[in-house]
Amino acid sequence: MNSKLTLKLDKKIIDQAKLFAKINNTSLSFLVETFFERLIEKEKDEHFSLSPTVMELAGVLNMKNESDPDVYKEQYLLEKYLHE
Repeated sequence: MNSKLTLKLDKKIIDQAKLFAKINNTSLSFLVETFFERLIEKEKDEHFSLSPTVMELAGVLNMKNESDPDVYKEQYLLEKYLHE
């Protein structure tokens, strides 16, 4: 069952979205509906896609700089294989 939804958005965004929809031969309604569907599915996937074991281990590694995990991986591998 379809229902009407009223949204207040910046005019510039609306114009760009309308142009995008026209270029892609679709409607704004379809774009918004698809966005919400993907948002809901992503939320479900994030909560249920990990096994219980992985969920238990999540957050075990305490990283000082989470923006560069490769640094920690490299350090771990150096310590593991180059016992000096």
